[in-house]
Amino acid sequence: MSFEIISKNEVGRLTVIDERGSADEALLPALTDDEHRRIFETLLLVRAFNKTALNLQREGRMGTYPSVFGQEASQVASAIAFSNDDWLVPSFRETGVYIAKGMPMWMLIRYWMGDERGMRCPDDLNILPMAVPVGSQIVHGAGIAMAMKCRGDKRAVGIYFGDGASSRGDFHEGLNFAGVFKVPAVFMCQNNQWAISHPRARQSAGVNFAMRAASYGIDGVQVDGNDVIAVRHAMDQALAKARSGGGPTLIEAVTYRLADHTTADDASRYRSPDELAAAWKLEPVLRLRTYLTENGAWDKAREDALLKDCNEQVQAAAQAYLDTPPPEPGQMFDHLYATLPAALQRQRAAALGGDE
Repeated sequence: MSFEIISKNEVGRLTVIDERGSADEALLPALTDDEHRRIFETLLLVRAFNKTALNLQREGRMGTYPSVFGQEASQVASAIAFSNDDWLVPSFRETGVYIAKGMPMWMLIRYWMGDERGMRCPDDLNILPMAVPVGSQIVHGAGIAMAMKCRGDKRAVGIYFGDGASSRGDFHEGLNFAGVFKVPAVFMCQNNQWAISHPRARQSAGVNFAMRAASYGIDGVQVDGNDVIAVRHAMDQALAKARSGGGPTLIEAVTYRLADHTTADDASRYRSPDELAAAWKLEPVLRLRTYLTENGAWDKAREDALLKDCNEQVQAAAQAYLDTPPPEPGQMFDHLYATLPAALQRQRAAALGGDE
């Protein structure tokens, strides 16, 4: 009988700006102060949008909404690394991805107000509608990446999902397919520590999610998801690999969901106030603000002016939605079938108040 080690799996973790706002200068990429500021400005815009959406929901003017508090860095810093030729496949919590790529905010409000026309993405944005079923978008993204490979495109696909989605079959099927065919995809797992009320330790006995990549023959890396520079650097490397034919990468961005799972949830029932308070000390906006301020690239006056501008942009977006006529009742049937079945024809006629 013999025994030999046939493989070893090592996963690296990347942090550039630590929780105190200090940076490892040797790891800093060649980003200018203007690029750092652009990222920070987008973080604040996403946070302003998020606050307004939560207020609208509390006022009874918006339905269930999933907050992005705490996950702004993993979304914004990764999204801006993609070119407009690449494709993005988000889940339901990727508001920051949409805003970073230029999705009109009034359309996002429209969607969360219950009008699905809000997910009719502009023609110049290669981004799919939000996927509400957990994990279903992973296989969609892998399929898009396969199409790119078949066509010889030098583009890539970014597929976003939470740690909870890694427990779904779609995750395993999508990554296995991507590994076998070496498709140009980047799988972005935002590990926010909670799959609704299930903590990370109840989802997987593995020490991290990035290590799963080895099972599918692809590279996996873990990054500090509250560090915008680490996220951007990891995404830049993964995209360069994907576009050059090197195959997919799984990025695990370790972050924290600072709010409830959605406005229909009460996270205080399953996590402690101490845990939440500790997480707020590590959040991405505070960290990048500290770094920029200590390096003379930011100050309070500039932030006050920016916050005013962000709030005005979001309020204008909300008003733009409120000024938009609601859809006609019959429109809900328009894109269901090429030829509407008889039963739905009768329902459509009833909705319109007549016979058909």
